[in-house]
Amino acid sequence: MRDELLTIGRFARLCRLSVKQLRHYDETGLLAPIHVDASSGYRYYAPGQARDALTIALLREMDLPLAVIAEALAAEPGRRAELLRAERDRLAERISRDRARLGMLERLEEGGLPGYEVTVATEPARHLAVTRATCAATEIGDKVGECVGRLLPLLGGASVGWEPPLWGLYPLDLEEQTRIAVGAQTPQGARVPGLTREVLPAGPAAQTVHIGPYAQLPLAYNALFAAIHERGLRPHGPVREAYLVGPAEAPPEELMTRLVIPVEENA
Repeated sequence: MRDELLTIGRFARLCRLSVKQLRHYDETGLLAPIHVDASSGYRYYAPGQARDALTIALLREMDLPLAVIAEALAAEPGRRAELLRAERDRLAERISRDRARLGMLERLEEGGLPGYEVTVATEPARHLAVTRATCAATEIGDKVGECVGRLLPLLGGASVGWEPPLWGLYPLDLEEQTRIAVGAQTPQGARVPGLTREVLPAGPAAQTVHIGPYAQLPLAYNALFAAIHERGLRPHGPVREAYLVGPAEAPPEELMTRLVIPVEENA
């Protein structure tokens, strides 16, 4: 059997990996050698393990968790393909967000802060059916997507109508763990199983419209809070985002989001 196997050094060269990487894969349970010599402790690998070794290295470079990689390697071909497609989609979404952030940096470098038209008007009362979540501030985008994935099936299966657009509700100040909600407007008193009620009272609110990727929303928030301060108003939560044109309807550059922040006169 030894003649059919490769030493760890030869196997590392075959896969263009380091011996240290292969030892780490063994220690974490991702890729064990076919044979370990009982007296010397030398590891031996089969040439056919190269595919798994290369797959692990690629997935690690994509920052996939070890648990996901282990599940993919242990899965049947159909399930493995499904897991890899899901991670491909996640990576594509991350690339899209990074491109949007790069675009925001370029806008700041070239012309400073972009201009937004900010208005103050009376916002009507709204009765929302919402789903809630808690997450780190850096995970809000992903968590909103998860909330929408829970919300829409529950709304679709309910016997009450709901009025677009979808709304996102956020605290005035983001914290390490931030409580958010995503919902839709329903008739007053209507109940949707699996969702909770949120009543947004009527009152004055500063608002603006952002057209572009969600990753560039901080530019709009900057303009909105600056205008609130300049007008001597005091903001209070929850901050509201109305998703007028969402990802299912348009590419990132054409997304349309209305930002609404309730305000009151400073005492």
